[in-house]
Amino acid sequence: MELGTPAPIVALGEVLWDLLPTGRRAGGAPFNFAFHCQQLGHPAVIVSRVGDDDLGRELRAEVCRLGMSDEYIQTDSERPTGTVQVEVDPRGQPTYKITEDVAWDYLEWEPRLDALADAAQAVCFGTLAQRFALTRALIRQFIGMVNTNCVVVCDLNLREPFAHAPVIRDSIRLADWLKVNEGEAEIVITVTRFALMGQDWSGLLLATLRSKEAVVAMTRGEHGGFVAERSQIIDLPGIRVPVADTVGAGDAFTAALLTQTLEGKPLAEAARFANAYAAVVVSKPGGTPRVERAEVERLL
Repeated sequence: MELGTPAPIVALGEVLWDLLPTGRRAGGAPFNFAFHCQQLGHPAVIVSRVGDDDLGRELRAEVCRLGMSDEYIQTDSERPTGTVQVEVDPRGQPTYKITEDVAWDYLEWEPRLDALADAAQAVCFGTLAQRFALTRALIRQFIGMVNTNCVVVCDLNLREPFAHAPVIRDSIRLADWLKVNEGEAEIVITVTRFALMGQDWSGLLLATLRSKEAVVAMTRGEHGGFVAERSQIIDLPGIRVPVADTVGAGDAFTAALLTQTLEGKPLAEAARFANAYAAVVVSKPGGTPRVERAEVERLL
């Protein structure tokens, strides 16, 4: 892609095949996030890696079919394309069996990433892609090279058995924004050694971030959640929708919150839009469904 105006949103980490009960879908939290940013009208790219295999070639084709660029998806001649076996319970809650030692574990620095980091308007990363040293090093190098106006978003997206305390702590230190679900929030408080007094989650999570412009978001599924900055807390109610599955709902929330904020919307307005957008996503199968703005506005 040509770098320039508007500046791109960059997602770092895994792109893979989600092997869902309903079929195979392109997925991975960073890819889901980038897809939803693009769907909401903001140029976005995924920096990832696939194998030199049929699954990799098919995944590239699917990325492009979904309207994304595969320009920054590397090809690994030795390791396979990543896959995740996804089981969904009757309530739409997924469990994941994530294949190890795959292409996206071995992201390599390329000179053209220098320009991408410098141009990025925002960058989003999680902890799963940091399970191996090579991709972990690339993520940290990239974040270290972004311009001073770039918003760095850590969407933890913890997946056992890859939720390592040092990686969590280091990732939070890199971030301006932190997105967690309720279970992840408890882990953050544990690994950062903050004492939970009462239920002031927002204050405790904000305390883990150094930026004066810090934003934290915690989602609670059907029970809503909150978005907070140092001057305000926005409580978000649960929105009742028929649930297909919750795959990618958190990624969609993060993308909607970020893009609306980049458009200059007040944080409260952006948070309400993100809450409704994620509700539409859970009403459809998979992490990258097509969402029309009218569908979101009906829930606001």
